[in-house]
Amino acid sequence: MTHLRALSSSLVLLGTTGLLAPMVAQAQNGALAQQRQDLQNFQVIAHRGASGHAPEHTWHAYDKAVAMGADYLELDVHMSADGHLIAIHDTSLERTTDGQGPVKEHDLSELKTLDAGSWFNAAHPKHADDAYQNARLLTLDEVIERYGQDVRYYIETKSPEDYPKLQSALVSKLEAAGLVQAGSVVIQSFSQPSLQEVHGLNPDIPLVQLLWYSPGDDGSLEEWTGVTPAPAEITDADFQAIADYAVGVGPNYQYDGQTVIDESFIKQAHANDLLVHSYTINDQASMRQLLDWGVDGLFTNFPDRLEEVLADRQETGKD
Repeated sequence: MTHLRALSSSLVLLGTTGLLAPMVAQAQNGALAQQRQDLQNFQVIAHRGASGHAPEHTWHAYDKAVAMGADYLELDVHMSADGHLIAIHDTSLERTTDGQGPVKEHDLSELKTLDAGSWFNAAHPKHADDAYQNARLLTLDEVIERYGQDVRYYIETKSPEDYPKLQSALVSKLEAAGLVQAGSVVIQSFSQPSLQEVHGLNPDIPLVQLLWYSPGDDGSLEEWTGVTPAPAEITDADFQAIADYAVGVGPNYQYDGQTVIDESFIKQAHANDLLVHSYTINDQASMRQLLDWGVDGLFTNFPDRLEEVLADRQETGKD
């Protein structure tokens, strides 16, 4: 994507005369169309970076994911007390840092003092590395500054009910960085209202509705937020309601070791013009199964494992 950044910079500079404004628009439209076309191919989505190898949402995990050739870096974003977008999965700090309490109750200066890496060495001794100690939490600004338009970002709005300004702040930042126009970002969420707000702010951003299927009180499957009924009961109308604002769905593949979606779910989503990006797939047998079913992308903590599966399939002529 480096060539897109150079082209955009040149056109914007020359476009100050007003003569090349149509060319700028054409280049941006071309980048967006290319992203939509690329999404029709299988996507390797690095879940919180290469988070199976290094502490999630740190430079270590992101850099490894880029080196492994992932198509998208997946980021979760919360907001600090002073309004900065922070790359962290959990609502609170305890699991992945030495801090305590909700992210939203801490200023950026406080969050930046926390150790976001040492926990990984204790939790994953086989992948431990002394270099991970004292890794710092990152802002979205820092991530964009490091990678620019050279990578694509798959961003989740986390706990949007806690951050009324999250959607507008995120979209404004992505637009200012040229990432929307460059076809460099997908936004996902479990929150349908969050995605619908983003769609209203900028309909050019591809959106993915996350889904979580698990047993309800009566033991039958239900979707966590009520966006759809159980997979076996989904109708075309249910999928069409999502297709009104999103390009795809992101369902979990299993719950507690039991498969919750199948090939028919994926085919039905496709019949309603929706992509299927399933999460979080770390074993190669499951990767192969989902690929056989026709899934369009997988979230994984181990992009290298998924790349191996894809390479093997190419060699054997399955893809």
